[in-house]
Amino acid sequence: MTDQDQDYMAMALEVASRAAARGEVPVGAVIVQDGKLLVRAGNRVEADKDPTAHAEILAIRAAAEMLDAPRLPDCDLYVTLEPCAMCAAAISFARIRRVYFGAYDPKGGGVEHGPRFFGQPTCHHAPDVFGGIREAECSTLLRSFFQKLR
Repeated sequence: MTDQDQDYMAMALEVASRAAARGEVPVGAVIVQDGKLLVRAGNRVEADKDPTAHAEILAIRAAAEMLDAPRLPDCDLYVTLEPCAMCAAAISFARIRRVYFGAYDPKGGGVEHGPRFFGQPTCHHAPDVFGGIREAECSTLLRSFFQKLR
């Protein structure tokens, strides 16, 4: 794990913190292309009243629009929580090169848990995946958010 990878995850954590401040589940994502930050996005499910407005989906949409391309094969995604199955499918369809995530999600994750989307024979593209980046910070942010709701 490089210092640059740590920096990108720090950016994703910052975006996740801002999502929490808006009352959203604190998940943040950034997409990088060849070492250049393209986009940042946080969950907007509540604000947009859209169950698909996960940070990863919003980041993929913004990067695709920015690059005017339906696929992002030379892009890397940094996200504070293990992607769910829906986001894993979007990552696959976008042909994202690498996924770096923070906290593992035994209940809702779709990469290392649950359906393990990228390992399925129907998955057309599986990115390189690196989990547990700044895991303690990402997990603490999520835990704190849900404790305040209870």
